[in-house]
Amino acid sequence: MSYDYESYNEPLADTGNMEFSDKSIRMGFIRKVYLILMGQLAVTFAMVAVFTLSSDVKTFIRNTPALFFVALAGMLVCMIALSCCGNLRRRTPHNYIFLGIFTLCEGFLLGTAASTYTSWEILMAVGITTVIVLSLTVFAFQTKYDFTTCGMFVFVSFIVLILFGILAVIFQSKVLNVLYSSLGALLFSFYLIFDTQLLIGGNHKLSVSPEEYVFAALTLYLDIINIFLYILSLVGNRS
Repeated sequence: MSYDYESYNEPLADTGNMEFSDKSIRMGFIRKVYLILMGQLAVTFAMVAVFTLSSDVKTFIRNTPALFFVALAGMLVCMIALSCCGNLRRRTPHNYIFLGIFTLCEGFLLGTAASTYTSWEILMAVGITTVIVLSLTVFAFQTKYDFTTCGMFVFVSFIVLILFGILAVIFQSKVLNVLYSSLGALLFSFYLIFDTQLLIGGNHKLSVSPEEYVFAALTLYLDIINIFLYILSLVGNRS
């Protein structure tokens, strides 16, 4: 969505009203994004709880491995569609439908992965992730430093993390796994700050359009889920 106030030829005296309108639009956008995000996280971690606490569900998962690949395919299709098709992710209710399917598939995959850990390890990972996410979100809203200028850095760091992950799989070292999980948690913590500042807009160099509320919620959701997975891996390795 483009708000081209200059084309309206408004008098200079109304500049304050324009700024107020722009801020109110941005605040409404932020509220919508976080409401969607809270819904996604609630569904996801409810599924994780069921998969972890119910022995019947664990048995069902082990006996039907095909469901894992169906969920994986559904997650990838929805994520690619929402990331690459701008008209789709801005069209209601199609964007909510795809986001809902994506969240259910991701919740299933995350629940399957989490079911291999103990309840205590999962609770510890959830607690640590919550503290990290809340702290970084407050930091992203309050800091005067603009992290939206670091797009190339986070992209290169992600490629390096993938290559490091391949090495960790090949050499199968506990030390490498711990180092990989630590770097992953650190990188996606930076991603969370980066994506939060894109959401805020304002004085930052880059920002997300108010029409992109589904895409903004998706990126924050993925950041949080990845932080949780890397923290869970660290807790599991420590145990």
